[in-house]
Amino acid sequence: MPLGFESISHGTIAFGFFNIDSDMLLLENYFLFADKFCSHIVDITEMNGNSVYSKDWSIYHIKDPADVGDLMSAIHGIKYTGFIGELYRKYSFPEKAEEFKQKPEGSNTQNEVIKLIGKYAEPETIPFSIDKKTHNVKIGVFEFSKSVFQELIYYVWRGGLPRWKDEIRPAYVLTMKEKVENCQLDVFKGLDIK
Repeated sequence: MPLGFESISHGTIAFGFFNIDSDMLLLENYFLFADKFCSHIVDITEMNGNSVYSKDWSIYHIKDPADVGDLMSAIHGIKYTGFIGELYRKYSFPEKAEEFKQKPEGSNTQNEVIKLIGKYAEPETIPFSIDKKTHNVKIGVFEFSKSVFQELIYYVWRGGLPRWKDEIRPAYVLTMKEKVENCQLDVFKGLDIK
């Protein structure tokens, strides 16, 4: 379940997993798979001493909010609109509340999810940067403080609101944790992943 995170640029915005059968994350109207997110974090741990770290991220951008869909309506089976509605039509919310856990094998559905989102968005690249002085992070049009950026990382580590099923994390999440814990960059200082 996506949660609200405070951005510097746009106030509170949504970030997170939105379907337990997929490892796709949303950042407002940007969409990317969690393995790519973790890979980008690993790339940051290997950055050099420049004053600004920057790299393009490949994402899906759904420009029309109606094409994103209504998550709560899809979860409750009321209506299935937009991309999220189509995903929930295929992978519905579990009947038993205790089964509401993020599946560590969610990356297995990526090919199907790419076909679904392809009806609403094309892949595009957005700039990502970290200012070495302020430690503010920009992901496309969204800017975050260091502490909120760390919250995004911790959210993925935790497996979102429902957490990872049986506390089993995919290998890419474990790799991200290891790299972040062994990195001395200021943007990761104070991040306690447990």
